[in-house]
Amino acid sequence: MNAYIFLAVAIVAEVFASSMLKLSDGFKNRLPSLFLVIGYILSFYSLSLALKVFPLGTAYAIWAGVGTSLTALIGVLLYKELFNYKKLLGMVLIIGGVVMMNLAGGSH
Repeated sequence: MNAYIFLAVAIVAEVFASSMLKLSDGFKNRLPSLFLVIGYILSFYSLSLALKVFPLGTAYAIWAGVGTSLTALIGVLLYKELFNYKKLLGMVLIIGGVVMMNLAGGSH
């Protein structure tokens, strides 16, 4: 399978798992807690497979940056968290940093 697909799966699984953190209520709710653990296992496994092709810094920057931005959007859309220009600016800076990491280090 393509390393880009592994990286995309890692990001989606991490965003899913992170969104389950809120629903798990400190691991008191069993089903969200189970989904949280499964999501992180899938995320880290997929990320480890993507690392066979991508440099660590590049893969991690993409995984963490895109995951952070998507998780923030999930918070706004599903959990009605505040969205303002500061949050938007933060997302733009994160994505800009990911782009710079890719330009500086190459994709593989």
